[in-house]
Amino acid sequence: MSQQIPFVDYLVLGENPHLVANECAACGARFFDRRNACAACGATGFRKAQVATAGEVRAFTIVTVAAPGVPVPFVAATIDCEGTSVKANLVKVTPDPEHVKLGMKVRLATHSLGTDSAGTEAIGFGFEPLETAIDGQ
Repeated sequence: MSQQIPFVDYLVLGENPHLVANECAACGARFFDRRNACAACGATGFRKAQVATAGEVRAFTIVTVAAPGVPVPFVAATIDCEGTSVKANLVKVTPDPEHVKLGMKVRLATHSLGTDSAGTEAIGFGFEPLETAIDGQ
């Protein structure tokens, strides 16, 4: 039986995949990496906070040159998920300015990054256009 593991620690798999941020207990700033202190206020207390799975594209770039072996073009974006800023690639979208727009509604999507020789599958995430997700395309 194969096993699935998240590619990053802050991706939670299961029936309802989502991201989990470290939220400052003092000011509410959110971070995906480990912190000893809050970069916004300096406090040292953190709690886990589930991040909204839907959001809006706030910034994006269409990447046309990448490291060897990385297929291009692709869209790298910053997504506002109800106040939490998430950097991720857009998936299931044509990577050109006619199909990607600021303010575009998107939602979290998981996908396989590959399986090792022991059958363990790494699962990554991106965001897909909400219209595509609703239409099932």
